[in-house]
Amino acid sequence: MQADRAQPLIAIVDDDPNVRETLSALMQESGFDAVCCAGIAAFHALGDPPPVDLALIDLRLRGESGLTLAIHIRERYQLPIVMLTGIGDEIDKIIGLETGADDYMIKPFNPRELVARIRAVLRRYGHGTARPSAAPGQEIGFGDLRLDVQSRRLLDKDGEEIPLTNAEYRLLEYFARNPNRVIPRPELLEELGSDMQRYVDRTIDVLILRLRRKIEAVPSKPVHLQTRRAQGYLFQLSPG
Repeated sequence: MQADRAQPLIAIVDDDPNVRETLSALMQESGFDAVCCAGIAAFHALGDPPPVDLALIDLRLRGESGLTLAIHIRERYQLPIVMLTGIGDEIDKIIGLETGADDYMIKPFNPRELVARIRAVLRRYGHGTARPSAAPGQEIGFGDLRLDVQSRRLLDKDGEEIPLTNAEYRLLEYFARNPNRVIPRPELLEELGSDMQRYVDRTIDVLILRLRRKIEAVPSKPVHLQTRRAQGYLFQLSPG
């Protein structure tokens, strides 16, 4: 984060000048600063490390892939990534998840929702307001972890936040609210909502893998988030 700047700076990486202009105006109207990049080279020209707080990347850049840039960022910097993808780009969404993108939205998107997603991602990286406290009855505990459903955060035993993407949080909350029953994959896809409705089954596999890395002591031997072959998934708050 750029501590000397009051407003977060968003790097907009898109090869369409109209989209760049629209997104830049949206960012500025929403209390952010914006810098526009027509492609990967323009993003790299910002510096090493880039002096920005978040990268908003179109997956379908002309003559190159936004995934390439996302992988580069994830390998080198602690920089949050939000991806934009077109309808029907299932493979890109899957790969985008696997690169560790913090969130993504399908075009055309609701501008207010995009801004809300960006703010949520920035908060998870420490750029935002102080942590809200949970109201009574607004936490779900399992193992040494607590899911704060008021502030949409996963907390460890010391009260420190374990970062989750929007999709990871929504999936985990659904599991936590529906423990001890087998939940089939179609139900999970439906629960994830409108921005996930066109996803293929592989999406669930990727999210489950990433959740297990964050909530299980031994991800390869899960005690909370268990697979029931050919049936779905079972979540246990207190494994026996």
